Amino acid sequence: MRRLFFRLFAAAALLASVATAHAQRASAVTDYVLGPGDVIKITVFQSPELSLDTRIPETGVVSYPLLGAVQLGNLTVAAAEKRIADGLLAGKFLKQPQVSILVITQRGSQATVLGHAVRQGRYPLEVTNTKLSDLLALAGGVAPDGSDTLTVVGTRDGKPFRKQVDLRTLFRGGNPADDIVILHNDVVYIERMPQVYVYGEVQRPGVLRLERGMTVLQALAASGGLTLRGTQRGIRVHRRGSDGTVQEMTPGLQETLQQDDVVFVRESLF
Repeated sequence: MRRLFFRLFAAAALLASVATAHAQRASAVTDYVLGPGDVIKITVFQSPELSLDTRIPETGVVSYPLLGAVQLGNLTVAAAEKRIADGLLAGKFLKQPQVSILVITQRGSQATVLGHAVRQGRYPLEVTNTKLSDLLALAGGVAPDGSDTLTVVGTRDGKPFRKQVDLRTLFRGGNPADDIVILHNDVVYIERMPQVYVYGEVQRPGVLRLERGMTVLQALAASGGLTLRGTQRGIRVHRRGSDGTVQEMTPGLQETLQQDDVVFVRESLF
């Protein structure tokens, strides 16, 4: 009776452990691809002797009890679970094997940061559920000439994935779902900051960062204001349309500028 109690207790504890593992894995990404350096925990329901904590080597082949060498590298977590379960079933070791794999440490997965980051490059995803903000921290954040908008490109559920994220909105209490989980081979591209060009009769002609909602008056102020020869009546804005043609406009001082606008201040005739 006592032995039966301990067996029931052990089974209950193992069931709780498997349930916890499944809950953790459900919150992670199910199509994670196992790679060299990943540390995983393999659990088989009601068969604690088949549990295994291991690191996937460069070959991707893991030595597993009863089955021997099993190729797990380059498989998704779900596919690796199925491969072990099929092996246990084919070998008639278990009638209905229920296998769970929990990725403890990710080292086989990597993501790339390109564009206007402080440190472009390819970075390992060392923990599960690595968020976009975590990857940006590894890359040193956005460079001074980088935009508040970035694009994440990758694959989700076997389909091409593309998402634009507004960092300014995200980090100012926006939608937390925009801080997406980064997967293996994702590419994060940080665009160049939007710019406008001011020249003519201003104190400091040149390129300006286009702040959100920037008006003509604010752009003139950022350029040091008009020279003594400049005139507000001589301000023109050259704007390229969607068809590629450039239009010349006579804006008001409170007119909102758009990306790549060219502001020209003419010389006063009097």
